[in-house]
Amino acid sequence: MFGKKSCDICNGKIGVLGNRKLEDGNCCKDCVKQLSPFFSERRKSTVADINAQLAYREENKAAVAAFRTTRTLGQKTKVLLDEEARKFIVSSARRIEDENPDVLDFSQVTGCNIEVNEHKRELKQETKDGREVSFTPPRFRFMYDFECIIHVHHPWINEIRFKINDLPITGQTTGARTGATIGSSNHDYRLAEEIGNEIKAALTAARQAVRDDLAAANQPKVAQTCSQCRATSIPNAQGCCEYCGNAM
Repeated sequence: MFGKKSCDICNGKIGVLGNRKLEDGNCCKDCVKQLSPFFSERRKSTVADINAQLAYREENKAAVAAFRTTRTLGQKTKVLLDEEARKFIVSSARRIEDENPDVLDFSQVTGCNIEVNEHKRELKQETKDGREVSFTPPRFRFMYDFECIIHVHHPWINEIRFKINDLPITGQTTGARTGATIGSSNHDYRLAEEIGNEIKAALTAARQAVRDDLAAANQPKVAQTCSQCRATSIPNAQGCCEYCGNAM
């Protein structure tokens, strides 16, 4: 029961605490490290699934090498855009080549949400006899984390989830005031909110641009009269006259 097992992916030996269960086999922790950091279905995956994903991850290295960042959004964890190639990466690595982050197409984005997670704790004061009692009016400390969730259509990833703020955002309110008032008075809160909205707007616009181009490409072709040779024809794939090659 506690003996060593073999990894069904690389055939290496697995130590007592190194086994990662698959639906129909075992996987070592070194093989798991090579999977997408946003992959969450390992225990429901077969050996064949893992082998297929590792092959994809190897191919992804070439996509990372070809990636050219044109825009960077975020702080510690960043959304990197290659607007020319219409691709993006989510990574916190200083050198993306070291992490091999998934390179995704703008067209694979199906949605983007920003969630604000709030934690509330009442502050108490200590009486002379050592008891803790509420302040009058009550005082509360709030802690906030902003999370970005990018929903994607991808063979191995359903969503990319990461924190926008590096450190927890804290604030204090008194009496009837609520945690919502922190947003208007706390610089870090406003900054995280701004970054989240910027990421959401950028990915939403990029996805829509791809869809608009696809819709335009699927529109039926209409015959036009060439200004150069005066022939009537349907422009070719390059938008040129089929007879003289003039741009139409």
